[in-house]
Amino acid sequence: MAERSEAKNSDVFILVIPYNVDKSYLQSGDGSSQISVKINASDNNYANDAAHAIVNGKLHIFGGYYDRTKIARLDDCTLNELTVRLNEQRKYGHAALSIENGTKALICFGWSGDIPETLSATGWTALPNHPKRISAHSLVGLENHSMLLIGGYDYGNGGGLQSGIWQLKDENWNKIGELLQANYWGSAIYIGRSIYYFGYESNAIQRLDFNETEDLQNVAQILNKPGDYYLPVLFQTVSDNCI
Repeated sequence: MAERSEAKNSDVFILVIPYNVDKSYLQSGDGSSQISVKINASDNNYANDAAHAIVNGKLHIFGGYYDRTKIARLDDCTLNELTVRLNEQRKYGHAALSIENGTKALICFGWSGDIPETLSATGWTALPNHPKRISAHSLVGLENHSMLLIGGYDYGNGGGLQSGIWQLKDENWNKIGELLQANYWGSAIYIGRSIYYFGYESNAIQRLDFNETEDLQNVAQILNKPGDYYLPVLFQTVSDNCI
């Protein structure tokens, strides 16, 4: 796998598309700016509960609450629906990720009834259960072949809103840190050596910084969100996109 390119936080810009498309904004990685942008869509709820992934360098969204089989692509500043559609309905709780060097997207899982699994060249295999009954969390894969689970809500005894940052590595779950503010129903994006986490409950936009070996170094609040929106679509872009 190619080494992840380093990026200064001041050079990072993230397009954030909430479930209300007209509330979209451009967030800088260092927290110095947050600018409203114009994204065109056929309906203002177009991105509600949609999963997203980058395919061939372009942002795609899949399914969602109001149109459960749609596939749409962001062309310039417009979400254009494609003629091809998902084979199965994906209302909410599903996931999407880029595979095969970004040429395809994998859309899987759903709201409930799923067990933790991983997909390899030989098929699906089970993963170890998390120590807590956490839902509504965010997942991020690292280059060191580990996976992070961020925030969420624990439905077990003594649970509630979570701030834990957990790592699944070598078939073991370990807590490696804490968010500054507990959160759930968030989205996360990995750029350079930082994860940018946009949660729902807390107003904080939080940045998790890692070193070259992908060990967690610091958690910082870079700014507050302009509104309480769950599961925003996130896309790395340039400083003047759609302004």
